[in-house]
Amino acid sequence: MAENASSDVLVSFKGVQKSYDGESLIVKDLNLDIRKGEFLTLLGPSGSGKTTSLMMLAGFETPTAGEILLAGRSINNVPPHKRDIGMVFQNYALFPHMTVAENLAFPLSVRGMNKTDVTERVKRALSMVQLDSFRNRYPAQLSGGQQQRVALARALVFEPQLVLMDEPLGALDKQLREHMQMEIKHIHQRLGVTVVYVTHDQGEALTMSDRVAVFHQGEIQQIAPPRDLYEAPSNTFVAQFIGENNRLAGELVARDGERCTVRLARGEQVQALAVKVGAPGEPVSLSIRPERVRINGASESCANRFSGRVAEFIYLGDHVRVRMEVCGNPSFFVKQPIAELDPALSVGDVVPLGWHVEHVRALDPQLAE
Repeated sequence: MAENASSDVLVSFKGVQKSYDGESLIVKDLNLDIRKGEFLTLLGPSGSGKTTSLMMLAGFETPTAGEILLAGRSINNVPPHKRDIGMVFQNYALFPHMTVAENLAFPLSVRGMNKTDVTERVKRALSMVQLDSFRNRYPAQLSGGQQQRVALARALVFEPQLVLMDEPLGALDKQLREHMQMEIKHIHQRLGVTVVYVTHDQGEALTMSDRVAVFHQGEIQQIAPPRDLYEAPSNTFVAQFIGENNRLAGELVARDGERCTVRLARGEQVQALAVKVGAPGEPVSLSIRPERVRINGASESCANRFSGRVAEFIYLGDHVRVRMEVCGNPSFFVKQPIAELDPALSVGDVVPLGWHVEHVRALDPQLAE
């Protein structure tokens, strides 16, 4: 059983560090297993180490310490073109003087493949990204979205075991970007190739990935499937970085197994899930998602009930964000689907609100950034 589990791992980072100046570590101590066939996203703010980690895997950067294994063998000293890895970058990097078909044929002819096989592979790759009729065009004659699809096809044409993508959709407009997200996700599902994807866009990470690794200050804070990351963040950084989050500062009163009692600044007490807390008397940060807050009658069944004053309505089409003053926090947000919004609710109203214990997480206190 154990042997089988390790054979499912395609890439292993073992104690990998990266420093450019010999002092500060951009990547601190990276231990990460990437499974065969998975779509893994490295997500984090700029400077968090996600792109550096990808570049070390690609072979464009060398680890300062540690080892990277690909299919069980160390690739620390293997040059990029011998790693059997496809790459897609934000700036496409297509050859302007070659047609679409020639761009796709290039990685194959470099690998010494014969003409007939090259033609067959190029044809397959073009139909995969629905660009059959564009084979004789030059990159300058294509739109941004089409160029990105050619870059994607070129990364997949030699059927690598691993494809790395660095912010590949960053330059596209919102609608095209969302379309391409689904396109890449579906190609991944069809081919079963392993994809490592870098982005700072949390929506993109949640939409596309099997698992997401959240980077901050050179370390993985949490690695989990998108839903777990959103519903069950393991620390305050992840709770704040992924999706919207209400934070209330308090101190731990008591802990009872998986649950705890937290006292807020004004003396209110909250029952919460004890996820990352210290000893009684120590500070904690409570995390509650805006869509989990119930207002008016809906709050009656909640263990944690307070009152809040409506400060502002922010209309977003299918839902409304209501900014409220709650427990001394002037920017506590409640998300209400339009269909559930009480039309009588107006600015200045003081209303009961609450949330269930399983929707509030007691985490590490957020230190000043």
